[in-house]
Amino acid sequence: MSDGFEEILATATPEVETLARQAKALLQNVMPDVVEVAWPTQRIIGYGVGPKKMSEQFCYIAVFKQRINLGFYYGSDLPDPKNLLEGTGKSLRHVKISNPEQLADPALRHLVEAASKHLPKLKK
Repeated sequence: MSDGFEEILATATPEVETLARQAKALLQNVMPDVVEVAWPTQRIIGYGVGPKKMSEQFCYIAVFKQRINLGFYYGSDLPDPKNLLEGTGKSLRHVKISNPEQLADPALRHLVEAASKHLPKLKK
């Protein structure tokens, strides 16, 4: 069985690879038993309690050429006093991350913590 996370990062720049690994570490720190599901074709790695995107996951990492997006499936419902979230969809929101300092921002950690506890649909 292949590791989809590693497959996605295989073509990323070293800088983007570092950002993705740091984002993954943040998610695992907030939710140690988080389930990771990768979709290499889409270059997205989802995180939650199971493999279903909208009913069992609370966030994702999307890998791009010069950055990652840390996205939240129900981001429109999250408290965001620092206005980190972007997006105009009904529920989805994301934070564009292009440097490691952004991942150390306590406001980002608060978003991840809120997202991990927010979804009533998640089977915890």
